Amino acid sequence: MNRIISTAAAFALTIGILSSGALAAGAAAISGEVKKIDEGAGKITLKHGPAKSLGMEEPMTMVYRVKDPAMLRQLKVGDKVTFEAEEGASGYMVTRMDKAK
Repeated sequence: MNRIISTAAAFALTIGILSSGALAAGAAAISGEVKKIDEGAGKITLKHGPAKSLGMEEPMTMVYRVKDPAMLRQLKVGDKVTFEAEEGASGYMVTRMDKAK
């Protein structure tokens, strides 16, 4: 009986950890608007709301490097986007970006 309870508890804990990871990944998406594109430098200026995954509680406008400069070719100033970014040694970098629907 104890073995069944232990197995069930381990299973519940695993499901809880996986679920919280999925929620955290979804919460990392940031909504913003393209203000400027510098394709040559691989940078984009975004006006965005709070970016809690980056420790930014207030809306702001920032310049970001992009992981893949090819993602800039699909965008124009004024586009609404959702993006994910991370902080690195050389500043903040956009790792994923999609046009908002």
